[in-house]
Amino acid sequence: MAEENSTGERTETPSAKRRADFRKKGQVAQSREVQTAAMFTLILLFWMGFAPIFWAEIREAVAAIWRASGEYAVTPSSIMQLAYYLGATLAFTLLPLFLMALLIGFFASFLQIGWLFTTQPLLPDLKKLDPIKGMARLFSKRSIMEVIKSLLKVGLIGWVAFKTVQSEFDKVLLLTDAPVEHTIIFLAKTAALVMAKVAGVMIVLAVLDYAFVRWEMEQKMKMTKQEQKEEMKETEGDPHIKSKIRSIQQQMARQRMMAAVPTADVVITNPTHYAVAIRYDATSMSAPVVLAKGRDLVAKKIREIAKDHHVPLVENPPVARLLHSRVEVGQTVPEELFRAVAEILAYVYSLKRR
Repeated sequence: MAEENSTGERTETPSAKRRADFRKKGQVAQSREVQTAAMFTLILLFWMGFAPIFWAEIREAVAAIWRASGEYAVTPSSIMQLAYYLGATLAFTLLPLFLMALLIGFFASFLQIGWLFTTQPLLPDLKKLDPIKGMARLFSKRSIMEVIKSLLKVGLIGWVAFKTVQSEFDKVLLLTDAPVEHTIIFLAKTAALVMAKVAGVMIVLAVLDYAFVRWEMEQKMKMTKQEQKEEMKETEGDPHIKSKIRSIQQQMARQRMMAAVPTADVVITNPTHYAVAIRYDATSMSAPVVLAKGRDLVAKKIREIAKDHHVPLVENPPVARLLHSRVEVGQTVPEELFRAVAEILAYVYSLKRR
């Protein structure tokens, strides 16, 4: 049971790869409330400055129609022309408002999730056509939460609007004898006050909803220990395969090392535990180079190859041990060992001359 809990519960922090996979699928922390609140608030602010221009355009259009009413003949063609004129005027007048709404919607989404373009959510999924699963999603915990959130939002906004109108109700009694213009101004101010308070409520709800959506997505992306192991295998490879690859690489390196032993000038031995093959060419090398090294079985193999190719073997345990521990294959001999190695090479060269 403990093992089942350790592998079945999502307790591990999501990796960068898992976050990227969720993002590719279009599963990101995005709150609709943020978009709604941003659009409502900014359009309200924009409308407060744009409203005079809008009403001036509408008054001009109505005045133009009124001036031409004496010469207006009611025919199907004239009615179509009138409808086209009113529609074009209204569309042209409201165009800045529509463009503002598009920009707000885009930036509200962009600031939440950044630049993301994926067609994966649009791909057909036969699982979504399953009526049983569809009903399960309809009555799922998430769906119930969304319904509760919507009801709470509507209730809170309605209560704020009602309380705002109720606080202004006493002033309505004073408008019974007031001119129509005063009544219209009062209604406009009350409507603006209601919308401003509603915008404030929506901003608060958007902040809370965005925090909840981020938390919910973080919980959804969490991984089980088994998923973490599987992902590690996918990204870094199976440990057994990696071990096999390392073994093959080591074997190939050892074969290359053994192939270089016949070109050595001398093999310095321990005499049985260590063997180091040295080569020095005064015309192309600044210092002697270690061609091969090894201990025990590898040292024995180096000695055998050296004997087969008539490479001199020199016993010098201290130098053999130091070279084996300090110098890697392909590296030059360090300065502190120059003298000892030079004496060995001089001895070997003297043997060759004799």
